[in-house]
Amino acid sequence: MNTPAVSISLSSYGADLVRQRGQGSFIEILAAAGASRIEWREELLTNEDPAQLAIASQAEGLESVYSSPIELWLAGQSKPNPELIAALQRAQAFGAKWLKVSLGYFTDNSDLQTLARLLRENAVQLLVENDQTLHGGRIEPFQRFFAQVEQHSLPIRMTFDIGNWHWQDQSPASAARLLGRHVDYVHCKAVTRRTDGKLVAIPPAASDLQQWEHLLRHMAQGVMRAAEYPLQGDDLVQLTREHVAALAHLGQPQRENAHV
Repeated sequence: MNTPAVSISLSSYGADLVRQRGQGSFIEILAAAGASRIEWREELLTNEDPAQLAIASQAEGLESVYSSPIELWLAGQSKPNPELIAALQRAQAFGAKWLKVSLGYFTDNSDLQTLARLLRENAVQLLVENDQTLHGGRIEPFQRFFAQVEQHSLPIRMTFDIGNWHWQDQSPASAARLLGRHVDYVHCKAVTRRTDGKLVAIPPAASDLQQWEHLLRHMAQGVMRAAEYPLQGDDLVQLTREHVAALAHLGQPQRENAHV
């Protein structure tokens, strides 16, 4: 039985710690914890050298996802975000096979043909994520977007962020049912509402893992999944190892226990 690929979004370790230590310092932690992929976070970069990180992560057997905070479509513009080209180039410099961006302001006027030309010139796989915004965090725009992606046969897949749907009161279960076949990457995070009313990401409880099991049934067997929730403690290797194991287990066929 093949174990699903588990990625760790480096934002999970906290912005301050990641900026202080540098993203390269987490490569050995992820490798020791059994993760198979590392998600570089553009917004947390300081003075890291992309080529060095690419070499170091590959040496530890880690594949890379590059996360950029840009939106694919800007308000009032039909052409793709002009920053996309640079983001694809940065992803390639980091040795990443995937670039993750937000959907942005997709409309019926969005120019998919120009996007197709851009993607033909780059080997990086584009993943488009639901974020926490009104325009990019609801199910319906993603249905329209991926209908167009299919019509134009574009090599674009979805990052399905389980927790982000809550920011716009969308049902993750409905989203999985309607969009699951487009998903290549699942961002896992549980969400709670603080006393001040603000939604925040938290590590999953058993009930969250159970819910995630149901969501993954609408996606390809063994779909890549990532932790994107606080991983904070004294022993980061052990903590990460526990969450890698929990996420890898999701959606796996249960072994028959014929002899107990």
